[in-house]
Amino acid sequence: MLSPLLLSSLFCFIAFLSESSGSDMCPLGQFPCGNLSVCLPQPQHCNGQQDCPNGADEENCVDNSGWPHLFDAFMKKRVQESKECMLDIYPDVCHCEGRKVNCNGRNLLHVPPVSSNVTALELNSNRIKSLSRELFVRYRHLERLHLESNSIEIISKRAFSGLYSLRKLFLSQNRIASLKAGIFSDLGSLEWLSLLNNSVEQFPRTSICPEMPRLNWLEMEGNKISSLWASSFKNCSSLTVLALRRNYISTIEEGTFADMHMLIDLDVSVNQITDLPPSLFQNLQNLKQLNISNNPLAHIYSDQFDSLVNLQSLSMEEVEIPNISIRMFRPLNNLTHIYFKRFEFCGYSPNVRSCKPNTDGISSFENLLANIILRVFVWVVAFIICFGNIFVICLRSCIASENQHHTMAIKSLCCADCLMGVYLLFIGAFDIKYCGEYNRHAQIWMESLSCQLIGSLAMLSTEVSVMMLTYMTLEKYLCIVFPFQHYRAGRKQTLCSLIFIWLLGFIIAVIPFWDKQTFGNFYGRNGVCFPLHSDQTEKPGARCYSTAIFLGLNLLAFVVIVFSYSSMFYSVQKTAKTARQTVYDREVSIAKRFFFIVFTDAMCWIPIFLLKILSLLRVQIAGTIILWVVIFILPINSALNPILYTITTSAFQQRLKQCLKYRCQQTN
Repeated sequence: MLSPLLLSSLFCFIAFLSESSGSDMCPLGQFPCGNLSVCLPQPQHCNGQQDCPNGADEENCVDNSGWPHLFDAFMKKRVQESKECMLDIYPDVCHCEGRKVNCNGRNLLHVPPVSSNVTALELNSNRIKSLSRELFVRYRHLERLHLESNSIEIISKRAFSGLYSLRKLFLSQNRIASLKAGIFSDLGSLEWLSLLNNSVEQFPRTSICPEMPRLNWLEMEGNKISSLWASSFKNCSSLTVLALRRNYISTIEEGTFADMHMLIDLDVSVNQITDLPPSLFQNLQNLKQLNISNNPLAHIYSDQFDSLVNLQSLSMEEVEIPNISIRMFRPLNNLTHIYFKRFEFCGYSPNVRSCKPNTDGISSFENLLANIILRVFVWVVAFIICFGNIFVICLRSCIASENQHHTMAIKSLCCADCLMGVYLLFIGAFDIKYCGEYNRHAQIWMESLSCQLIGSLAMLSTEVSVMMLTYMTLEKYLCIVFPFQHYRAGRKQTLCSLIFIWLLGFIIAVIPFWDKQTFGNFYGRNGVCFPLHSDQTEKPGARCYSTAIFLGLNLLAFVVIVFSYSSMFYSVQKTAKTARQTVYDREVSIAKRFFFIVFTDAMCWIPIFLLKILSLLRVQIAGTIILWVVIFILPINSALNPILYTITTSAFQQRLKQCLKYRCQQTN
C-alpha cells in the first residue's frame, strides 16, 4: 500500500495539474467561464450579455487597474479626529472642525490667518490671486492645503517654505503659468501634488523630486506643457501616479520615465505626441495602467511594450497603428483590458479578455453588418432593386414605344440602378462568408481588391443614376417649358449623351485607384466599402474628392432637378388656367407625380448631404447611422425609379394594356 504521505503528495500533484490545465485549456482568443470547462471567444466576454452558464463572462469587467484603488488608499482618513474645534484663531466666515478649517466659497481675497496648529486648510473657490513669500511658514503641522478654483497667477519661490509636514497640496483650476526652480524645496513630506487645469508651459529643467522625495501622486492634466525632459524627473523613484492628460506634449525625451520604478499609472493621452522613443517604458516593470490615447502617433515599435510585464490596462483609443501585429502585445501576459480606435485591431490581441470597442456601428466582431435587421434587409432591398429594374428593362424591350429615345434613357437608368442591387448582393454575400468570425478578416477585407471593386461599383451606380436623372429631367424640362422650340433629342444625340454619362461615371469611380498616395484606401475605410464618412486619418485628397462628388456634383444635380420640376409644374399650371375640369384633373395628376419624384430624391440625397457636411465639421457620427444610410437610404432611388419613371406612367400603362389586349386576341 502507498503511504499517506505519498498519497497526499499524489493528490496535490493531480490538483496542481488540473489547475494548470484549467487556466491553459482554452485556445488562443478564448477564455474560460470561471472554473467551468467551457471556453468562450473574446468578443463574448464583457459584452453586456451573459453567455456563460454561471455568468462568469460578465464578471470582473470593470477596469480598475492603476489609480482607483490607490485613490481610496490616499484619501481614507488615518486618524478619526474630534469634531469640536481645537483652534484658537480662524475667520468667522469659516467653519472649524477639530484642527481643520473650511473656508470654501467665501470670496476671500487673501489667505486668512489661522492657528499655527492647523492640520488642514481648505480655501477652494475664492478669489485669491497670489501666494506671497513665507505665507504659510507658521503652519508646521499643516498636512493638507486646498487652493483649488481660485485665480492664482503668481507663486513666490518661498511661498511654501516651512510646510515640512504637508502631505497633500491642491492647486487645480488656477492660472499658474510657471513653476520656479526650488518652489517645493521645503515639501519633504509631500505625497500628492495636484496642478490640474492651469497654464503651466514647462517643468523646471532641474528635477522636482529631490525636493519632494516622497512624492507619490502628480497630476498635471489640462496644462500647456509641450515637452518632457529626462532631467525634470530625475530620482522620482516614489512616484506611482503621473497624469499628463490634455497638454500640448509633442516631445518626450528618452529616459524621461527611467527612474520611476514604482510607477503604476501613466496617462499621456490627448496630447500631440507623434513618436514614442523605443525604450521609453523600459524600466516601468510595475506599471499597471498606460493611456496613450488621442495622440497623432505615426508609428509604434513592435517591442514598445515588452518590458511592461505587469500591465493590466492599455488605452490606445484614436491611435492609428499602421504596423500593428500580434507580436506587439504578446509579451503582455497580465493584460486584461485593451482599448483601440478600431474594433478590428482586437484581432491582434487575442490574449486579452476584454477588448473595446466591440463594433464601429457598421460591423461587429462576428459580422460584417452589425445590425441583424439590416443583415436581412440588405437581401430584401437588393432583390427588390434587381427584380424591379430587370422587369422594367424586359417590359421596355418587349413593348414598342413612341419615344424610343426616352426608352433608351430609361433602360440606361435601370442598368445603373441594377448595379446598386448587385453591390448590396455582394455585401450580403461577404457578410455570410465572414459570419461569426468577421474580426479575423476585417483588416484584410477592407484592404482587399474585392472591397475596392464593390465600392467603386456602388459609386458608379450612384453617380450614373444621378446624372441620368438630371439628363432626363432637363430633357423633359425643355419639352414642357419651351414647347414651341421643337426641341427633341435625336437617336445619335441621345446615344452620345448616355455614353458620355456612363464614361464620366466610370472615371469618377476609378480615379481613386490611380494614386494611392493622394487617396489612400478610398473605398476600404469601413466594412461596406462606401466612402461616405470622413475621419481624421483620411487623406486630404480623398476628403476633397468625396466632398466634390457628394456636395458638389450631386448637390448641383439635386438643385437642377428641384428647379426643373418646379418650373415644369408652374408652366403646366399657367397653360391650364382657362381649362375645364378635365385639364384640372390632369394638372393635379402631374402635380402629384412631380411631387413624388422630387420627394423621393430629397429622401435619398438630403440625409447624404447632411451626413457629409457633419463629417467635414468633425462631428462624431455613429457607425450605425452610416450603415442605415448606405443600406436603406442610398438605394431608395434605385428601388423606386422603375416605379416612378415606368410602371406608374399612364403612357406606359396604356401601351401595356394594348399589348396584352393584342396578345389575347391572337390567342383567341
